[in-house]
Amino acid sequence: MNRSLLRSAGVIGIATMTSRVLGLVRDQVFAFLFGAGDAMDAFRIAFRLPNMLRDLFAEGAMSAALVPTFTRAIASGGKPAVWRTGSNLISVLLIVTGVLALAGMLFAEPLVTLYAGDFRAVPGKFELTVRLTRIMFPFLTLVTIAAALMGMLNALHRFFIPALSPAMFNVGAILCALTLVPLASRVGVAPILAIGIGTLVGGVGQVVLQWPALTKEGFRYRPAVDLRDRWLREIGRLMLPGVAGLASVQINLFVNSWLATSLGTGAVSWLDYAFRLMYMPIGLFGLSIATASMPDISGHAAADNDAGVRESVSNALRMMLMLNVPATAGLLVLATPIVRLIFEHGRFTATDTTATAAALVYYSPGLVGYSAVKLISPAFYALGSGRIPLIASAVSVAVNVACCVLLVGVLGHRGLALGTALSALTNAGILLWLLRSRLAGLDGARVLVTLTKISIASLAMGYAAYATEGLLHVPFPGASVATQSIRVFAAIGAGIAVLATSAHLLRIEEFSQNVRLLKPW
Repeated sequence: MNRSLLRSAGVIGIATMTSRVLGLVRDQVFAFLFGAGDAMDAFRIAFRLPNMLRDLFAEGAMSAALVPTFTRAIASGGKPAVWRTGSNLISVLLIVTGVLALAGMLFAEPLVTLYAGDFRAVPGKFELTVRLTRIMFPFLTLVTIAAALMGMLNALHRFFIPALSPAMFNVGAILCALTLVPLASRVGVAPILAIGIGTLVGGVGQVVLQWPALTKEGFRYRPAVDLRDRWLREIGRLMLPGVAGLASVQINLFVNSWLATSLGTGAVSWLDYAFRLMYMPIGLFGLSIATASMPDISGHAAADNDAGVRESVSNALRMMLMLNVPATAGLLVLATPIVRLIFEHGRFTATDTTATAAALVYYSPGLVGYSAVKLISPAFYALGSGRIPLIASAVSVAVNVACCVLLVGVLGHRGLALGTALSALTNAGILLWLLRSRLAGLDGARVLVTLTKISIASLAMGYAAYATEGLLHVPFPGASVATQSIRVFAAIGAGIAVLATSAHLLRIEEFSQNVRLLKPW
């Protein structure tokens, strides 16, 4: 195993852990103040609209295209080539996302009608969603610029600050929630609008945190738009299939949002709270490993070294499985006590806990799929095969739409969660199969043996966690936070102990490697 990958993934994991913990605190604050009521439903839909485009520009096609292109630019012309392209890219992004943000603000009402027309049935809910949408659309520009800075820093093997930058979004949201929400109530303004302002403050924080680190490397922004820039054109070329693919993905979001808003108050929020809990291990274990491995994969791809790409992908995939399969088992067996401990305070009720935990259980199988896509999809961009993620994405969209439409009538909001999970697994399966063909193998036998061992160890871990939580269960409502914490953390501790023992007995090499990942220094 590449020690550099372990160290980089560990550094990213520490920064991501900080961000995810703050994100959890942010959601706890939101749940305490607003629960899963109409105001939170309005915020979730309003934020989803600029976030839809953020996925396209910041965390989707552009991010996948940046690191491979910047890596090649450094190899070809050194840092000055990256700085020229970076300045051009930022200028283009300011223009494009500025226009999109302005259009989103002007056409907020028809956009909300398209996404959540059923909100009109609740007095004031639709209008509140429109106001929040207009407030938050400039977040698109801020987070897209932050993603460009992140791409340049990652290409320079600077991982900690970029991985930490999302924490600034959470800090901004938390501070505004704690300070502006009480003030808004006193001056007669809808308190949830303070959360919209916090979103913008958090977006500014993501840019401000990264800019000094890039300046220290020698970057100086020069306002210019040179469409003849070789590397800018390369980013655009790599982005095009990804843009088409992510445009298809937006069909998923639209269908899920439309169906969820028709299920009544709370469904949108239950799904969002659950998805964020499920996404926490993806950010910690999936994204950190994928981000750390991309410079190596891009370097091997630039040198036409398929063997090196194959080894890097196989190593990263096995590390990812060692972390995400146990995480899936843990979420499945501890969904209700985890949701109760984290969210059931203030306006978040026991009914909200039951509904959110149910969604989390149905989301959980998709955790491995989402994490694998975070690794495999950028690998295709590094190999210059951006159309393949587009094909896989289109198929997974069809699976998601079909499953959600069929399952929502039977399982309600749980059906939407399950459809999303099946879609993620489909996407990952297609990408892995096609990458295996492209690279003449992915060390498949070793990956399969590792997965089998990990699955056995995860089953033992899940049973131990479930049994421990059951033994400590207090059979009356209103148990204190301290009591709930003891139960949850004792169950997690027992599960980890059994997982470690099982990994030792089964000789799972990746477990030891991931332990070293937690100690990068």
